[in-house]
Order: sequence, then C-alpha cells, then structure tokens
Amino acid sequence: MDLIFMILAFIGFVMSAFALVHSIRTPAQAFAVAGKQTKKLWLIILSLATLFSFATAVGYFGAGLGQLNIFAIASVIAAGIYLADVRPAVKGMGGGKNQGPYGPW
Repeated sequence: MDLIFMILAFIGFVMSAFALVHSIRTPAQAFAVAGKQTKKLWLIILSLATLFSFATAVGYFGAGLGQLNIFAIASVIAAGIYLADVRPAVKGMGGGKNQGPYGPW
C-alpha cells in the first residue's frame, strides 16, 4: 500500500511541477485574454501546490510530510484545474514562438 501512495505522491509532484513551469512560461496577457485568473495568482497557487506535493513525495523517503494528506490532495486538485481548464485556454497565446498564419515557421 505504501508503494502505491509513494507513486501517487510522485505523480502529484510531477503534475504540479509541470503546471508551474507552464504557468511561468505563459505571458501574463494570455491569462487576461482567456478570461482566467491572473498569472500572479496562478503562480502562487501552483508554487504552494508544488511545495506541498514535493514535501509529501519526499516524505516517503524519510523526510517531509510522509503521508498523503489534505494538502497533497489539494495540490493535485489545483494542478488538475490548471491543466484541464487554464492551460488549454492560454496554450496558443504568446509564448515567444514564431507563429505564422498556418503554424510555426
């Protein structure tokens, strides 16, 4: 059972970290144009989510929180909301890529 929870905690950390990196790379204007919360708020939420999920994942190796708790569950929920709702809305906006009318060039 501990192995399953350790794997779930690690997956939660990877998910939170991926969402945080994506939100850092997305321009702030994309959040406003998409009608979502501000970039600053998402950075705060996802930073805390990454912190708590990291503490839970490391806890299974002898340090940190060490158990799947309410903060770890809230971290996965926050990252899931970002990845399912916000990321698709802001994905095509900005990002510093060379985009032509038919795709990247």
